[in-house]
Amino acid sequence: MINNRFFPEIHGNFGFGCMRLPQKDGEINYDETNRMVDRFIDAGFNYFDTAHGYHGGRSEIAVRECVAKRYKRSEFLLTDKLSTPYFNTEDDVRPMFESQLEACGVDYFDFYLMHAQNANNYVKYTQCKAYETAQKLKEEGLIRHVGLSFHDKPSVLDMILTQHPEIEAVQIQFNYADFNDPAVESRAQYEVCEKHGKPVIIMEPVKGGSLVNLTPEADNIFRSLGGGSNASYALRFAGSFDQVAMVLSGMSSIGQMEDNISSMADFKALNAEEMNAVSRVCGIFKGLNMIPCTTCRYCVTDNECPQNILIPDLFSALNMFEVFKNWNTRFIYNTVLTASGHGKASDCIKCGMCESICPQGLEIRRYLEQVAEVFEKKN
Repeated sequence: MINNRFFPEIHGNFGFGCMRLPQKDGEINYDETNRMVDRFIDAGFNYFDTAHGYHGGRSEIAVRECVAKRYKRSEFLLTDKLSTPYFNTEDDVRPMFESQLEACGVDYFDFYLMHAQNANNYVKYTQCKAYETAQKLKEEGLIRHVGLSFHDKPSVLDMILTQHPEIEAVQIQFNYADFNDPAVESRAQYEVCEKHGKPVIIMEPVKGGSLVNLTPEADNIFRSLGGGSNASYALRFAGSFDQVAMVLSGMSSIGQMEDNISSMADFKALNAEEMNAVSRVCGIFKGLNMIPCTTCRYCVTDNECPQNILIPDLFSALNMFEVFKNWNTRFIYNTVLTASGHGKASDCIKCGMCESICPQGLEIRRYLEQVAEVFEKKN
């Protein structure tokens, strides 16, 4: 396993993101999560990442039950985040932090991030002195490293890092599909981190699973290499850049865990032939016109859609239809995704609440019109 040159306490360059933990009967499956945690640590890794909003507040509890209660504190590293919905004043920040320590069952966080920073919510973090409070908590030994996660234009990241040179790490969305995408600008964000000398933590390296289930044409490009899985090429692409300290993966099964470990335990950067294959796959993506939703679910968990529309699920259904042209998706749309009180895409009242919180800056209202056009039009 490679040594982490940025943070020696991190084993390797692969982290367990606790945003998409395995489910059973609508709850986190602790038995499966325990197996995944054990396999992850047995493989030599030790970095876990959570946030208060993940799984509706249940991710932190799962970390406590499946990690903190079962392993010595010296055997794992834990990252948590200060998220916008959970504080409104400066006086709220410390109590929120302390409640997170309690929820996770730990006495300190190895990394604590100002969550999902953008031009709008950065104003709130500044007014509430969140960055300053985090530094005080670090001085008290309750945080080892202070960082931020980011979803906005590179110029905004440059401004924040200029104003807060004390930041020790930056978590950005980074994958080969978004690398040169003008909406996400992963490459430019990475270059801002390079400019400021900040280690980069990668989130969404597989783009919420979108880089796993590829079109047959794209899938055949990777198969022709005779190597690993589609996910493995995505993970290794993300880890192939010099400023990257950590690649996070939000895994939902022991099978995904095994596949990811096989790619990252003895990490090798992509070679020239593999990078060329990635470029060819990106070329195929450009012709599909897919909705670039990562299913982070902020639009349905941090905001309550007044029409109760399952926005990420509807986008996923449309993307799957665009890729595979499988009309069974129409049946799922009508009998599952828009049943039990959930609204159809055409029920959108254009309030824009979802767009105000979307980390990708998606034009959700326009995309919902596309969903309605495909799945609700009369035959």
